[in-house]
Amino acid sequence: MRYKSHLKKHLAIILFLSIALHSYGQVSKVQNDPGYDYKWIHFGFMVGFNTMDFGFTRPGGTLDSILFADVSRPKPGFQVSIVSDLRMGEYLSLRFLPGITFGAREFSFYDSAGLASQQTVESNFLDFPLLVKYKSHRVNNYRPYVIGGVNLRYDMAARKDYEENGPFIRLNPMDFYVELGFGIDFFLQYFKFSPELKVSAGFRDVLVHDPAGGGNDIYANSINRLNSYVVMLCFYFE
Repeated sequence: MRYKSHLKKHLAIILFLSIALHSYGQVSKVQNDPGYDYKWIHFGFMVGFNTMDFGFTRPGGTLDSILFADVSRPKPGFQVSIVSDLRMGEYLSLRFLPGITFGAREFSFYDSAGLASQQTVESNFLDFPLLVKYKSHRVNNYRPYVIGGVNLRYDMAARKDYEENGPFIRLNPMDFYVELGFGIDFFLQYFKFSPELKVSAGFRDVLVHDPAGGGNDIYANSINRLNSYVVMLCFYFE
């Protein structure tokens, strides 16, 4: 009985807070820069953080005959972009966000005895995303939105030749990504601030399948297909 009493009490508190927050959000306030949404074009910049990963397709076989490849742990990365936003209507805008993204992924290769090797592959992307932003109705000084589109990335750190001491995994420099995300526009007194969470998934197989030579081709041969993924937390100032 005491458990049910506490549960009802907590549910009542949650319900009360939800109603209070909803009512608070509906209270009319003085809007910062009310004409901002009617600008046909505006600019800004973005800084953010990311973590990169790979999707694997592996060949068949046992650990006695082939290595098992995996990404052992995410590594934090950093990115910056220039913002160009074109108004397409009350709720839509087209955004071009050229920039650069830095990051890395650490490969782990396992054989029947356990961990055989670890290799870090860095990526320095030139980004050319073209995205459509769909915004909700503005409430006071905030406006949630969703965003999606495509991104052409060129990896300036892609290795053209295998190094003598590794890593023996090379990546193709060019890839096309689809991106989806959501965020909230906060209209401040002098500018608009927008935190955004976004996921980017590559279409192409970015693995270079040419053998490394010297008996090190077992690393590339342990992977059939390699697709790139990036999760980004972005902060826009416009």
